[in-house]
Amino acid sequence: MKNVAIIMGGYSSEYKISLTSGNVVYQNLDTSKFNLYRIHILKDKWVYVDDNDAEFPIDKNDFSTTVNGSKITFDVVFNAIHGTPGEDGLLQAYFELLNIPQTSCDYYQAALTFNKRDLLSVLKPYGIKTATSYYLNLGDPINETEILKIVGLPCFVKPNKSGSSFGISKVKSAEEFLPAIENAYKEDNEIIIESFLDGTEVSVGVINFKGETKVLPITEIVSENDFFDYEAKYLGKSQEITPARISEELKVKVETFAKKAYEVLKMKGFSRSEFIIVNGEPHMLEMNTVPGLTTESILPQQAREAGIALPELFENAITLALK
Repeated sequence: MKNVAIIMGGYSSEYKISLTSGNVVYQNLDTSKFNLYRIHILKDKWVYVDDNDAEFPIDKNDFSTTVNGSKITFDVVFNAIHGTPGEDGLLQAYFELLNIPQTSCDYYQAALTFNKRDLLSVLKPYGIKTATSYYLNLGDPINETEILKIVGLPCFVKPNKSGSSFGISKVKSAEEFLPAIENAYKEDNEIIIESFLDGTEVSVGVINFKGETKVLPITEIVSENDFFDYEAKYLGKSQEITPARISEELKVKVETFAKKAYEVLKMKGFSRSEFIIVNGEPHMLEMNTVPGLTTESILPQQAREAGIALPELFENAITLALK
């Protein structure tokens, strides 16, 4: 039987959500087919956590652990870390150097998609529309009038490389602009300022399923808050409607762009892309390569709608990684 390390946690504000995702994976994989190990990768420690919550340190030299004198190595890694270092390429590169297969995309794709600015720049030539945007690096002079002339009000100020909507603000007046920039800089040293797209927000999972690129049913997101922020995402302040209430024509457009992005980028494993449809045209916001995997998360909802239960979804990811 293969030894599967399910990695969870991470170094970002999202680590708690990641622990939930990792535990859902742990509960849904078939223990008659795999030996499962929960590995917490946290800033202050990397540990294997057994069912009694006892902790055994991970040896970073070869990603192994020792339990009661016997050394355990892993055949494959199931990546459930949202944010750094699981979604930005750091761990992907580490496992590639150690020659251990893992379930998410490769390190370059992870780093590229984690950087919203670079992702959207790469996809633009393929006809994928985006919001009008302006970028700032920490220390850049901020010409408020010039920026607001380009993006208009209201606009969004976001960290360029962060997940789960931490550090995002919707700016409705010039007075709110600088505080929003300060807020975004708490999460990242690069920020992206985007024009407000007034339209229908949808989220679409694209996965490799049994060797084929599969677009999952689209979810429409109706936020009770001003936008799909952390509360809306994780504290139930939004309605997620799967399948989305959009025309067949729009559905085909969104699916086409989502699939094109996945294939152009040579993605593997799971992905979930966010679009806002304005005047019948999908505009891409971002792509997540380690989307939430809790039972309430969007990608698992979409898989269920497509008739794929969680055990099958997770086992497929491991099978493909081992190939």
